[in-house]
Amino acid sequence: MSPIVTAAARATTVDDVPGVARVLSRSLHDDPLFRWLFPDDELRMAQVRRFFALTAGFGYVPAGDTRVTDVAETTGAAPVTRAAALWAQPTSNPEGPLVSLRTWPHWGALIGRARLAAFVRIFAEWKMASPQEPHLYLAALGVDPSAAGTGVAGGLLTAGLDDADSQGLPVFTQTLNDKSVGFYERFGFRCVHEVPHEGVGTSYFLLRSAS
Repeated sequence: MSPIVTAAARATTVDDVPGVARVLSRSLHDDPLFRWLFPDDELRMAQVRRFFALTAGFGYVPAGDTRVTDVAETTGAAPVTRAAALWAQPTSNPEGPLVSLRTWPHWGALIGRARLAAFVRIFAEWKMASPQEPHLYLAALGVDPSAAGTGVAGGLLTAGLDDADSQGLPVFTQTLNDKSVGFYERFGFRCVHEVPHEGVGTSYFLLRSAS
């Protein structure tokens, strides 16, 4: 029986942070960034979950525009969050100085000194590549493997793109996974820049023009 989508792109509250972190860790733990950041295969899933709990809990849920899609496996079953997207509106800054100050001690403990400086450099390069004009920023998009192939990820992305179109805004994102580039291109994105990171991979910066 096919899973049943029970809510499309609903907004989140702080109570959704664990579900957002779970979905994004299950979806993205094999991303090149996280394979480099957390090289221990046995620990990576938990570490990526902690990474997104910090990112969502301190930034993208209270100060951004995080959206999720809930899915029930069968009729009458309790819905479970199976896809999540971390968005930032042009008027918000969920990765701003206040968030950074509050989360900095946690990042040091999670990532470790050996990789923290390199991670900060990659993060800075992402910020420098962002468009200067107002835009919607997609920080992360993921779907639980149990819902892969159901169209949940595309539906969640489309909801954000519809929001951008209603405001006449372009949309910007980045990925280190070259396999994701084709997915975004199907939704009107184009790769506008590439930056190699030694020992990590290549960041692909993607832009969807305003409609």
